[in-house]
Parts: sequence; C-alpha cells; structure tokens
Amino acid sequence: FISVDNDSDDGGCEYLAGQPDVSLWTTTASYRRARFGVDWLNYLQRKHGHGHWTLVVDPDEFFVFPFSDTRPISALTDWLEASEIRSFSAMLLDMYPKGRIDAVPYKRGQNPLEIASWFDAGNYTLSKNHLYYNLWIQGGPRDRVFFVDQPERAPTLNKTPLVKWRRGFAYVTSTHQALPLRLNRVFEPGRPTGVLLHSKFLPDIAVKSAEELHRRQHFENAALYTRYHESLIAGVDLWHPGATRYEGPEQLESLGLMSSGDWR
Repeated sequence: FISVDNDSDDGGCEYLAGQPDVSLWTTTASYRRARFGVDWLNYLQRKHGHGHWTLVVDPDEFFVFPFSDTRPISALTDWLEASEIRSFSAMLLDMYPKGRIDAVPYKRGQNPLEIASWFDAGNYTLSKNHLYYNLWIQGGPRDRVFFVDQPERAPTLNKTPLVKWRRGFAYVTSTHQALPLRLNRVFEPGRPTGVLLHSKFLPDIAVKSAEELHRRQHFENAALYTRYHESLIAGVDLWHPGATRYEGPEQLESLGLMSSGDWR
C-alpha cells in the first residue's frame, strides 16, 4: 500500500507509519496546487506502478466489484489480463445515514457503512465526454439536495481506479479520466464494472467542511461550494423515502449500478 499524507492531524499518519505493508509519503505542500493531489499520484504511479495492476482509492472509498464478496481482486485482474483489458471503471456511490448526518456518533475503528448504509439507486444522468471519451456520470444525493438548480455542477461520479499501469500513463483529474485515451473506454459491451462506496457523510463531516471553507483546497470554484459546506456543517438530512439500504454486490448489479459483463 502506498499512501500520501498531506499534513493531516487526525492520527492517520501515525497509524499508517506503524503498518508493515505501507509505504508512507508525506507532504505539507498545497493539495490544490498539486492539481488536487494528481501530481503526487502520477509521480508515485510512474515510480512504483509500472507493470502492475494499481488500485487508486481515497480513504473514504470502499472498492466493490462483481462477486467481490466471494472472489479476491486477483480473480478480477487475472480475467482482465486474459481478456486484454487494461482498465476497469467504478461508479462513485454516495452513502448516507437515515436522518441528519450528525445524529449518530461514529466511533474510531467502526465500519462506516454501519452508519452510512443508504444510497440513491436511480437518479443518475449519463453523457459522453467527447474530449476524453469517457462516460460522464452525475446524480445521487449531492445532486438531489445541493445542486438541484445547477445539475451540471454536481460532482462527477465516474472513475477508473483500477489500471494495468505503464510509465507513460497519467491521471488527468483524480481518477475521473486518464491518458492515453483508450484507458477511458471502460463501458464497452462485455466489460465488467464496479462501484466505489463513498462513506464521506459521517458525523465528522461538519468539522471537515468548516475546515474546507477556511482552507479552500478541494474545489476549483470554491465559492460555488459555500452553500454545500454550510449545509453539511448544519447537519443536513440526505435520506428520503426512495432511499435504498445497501445489501451487497449482487444488489448493486441487480440495480444496474455495476455489471459483471462477460466475467462469470
């Protein structure tokens, strides 16, 4: 595991430093000026990822793929390798609790999905990005609650986190799009796809949002997201009667949020 700690103060750096299978990199430089961490990521991928299947996730993302409750990730990468497929997509699925996001306390070490166990199953839009040839996905609770008047401003949910990396490859904006362009052709017929369960909306999001309003490191247009962060600080309720409770990978495939494609 390779991790970059950007001057955190929550104990994460100390925890990672004590793990025997973690290569820990630290920086106090600006996350924003590093193109939201992409420059750090591309450097480490180029240095250590060449010739390997690399999985890139944020600390609050849980990677789920077809049959992941019964098969190891090596089974997936072996099939991708045999099928001459070099990249694998995963849709970001925002998870949230039932009720105000600050209502149930979170205990360190607890499975976040015990609290943030609900998601939106169907309010997503798809469009083709003609610059990078990837499928642009938007929607979910952030679109529904925060960007109902400006849906085009809603967060991007398509990612390509799993790639058989080569030194000449690069991510452009987080893992939303990559170069060369062929890495973005991940929704073609027969290809399996996955999901990243996003456990961002826990009670401590209020503290993190207050910090972000001050630091303004996470968005290109920080002013646009002021109302968004203010709502999180106030303990917004993302749940609605149409919400779906998470039950496992098979459920996500039945809802069309991911696919096993030709992998059986």
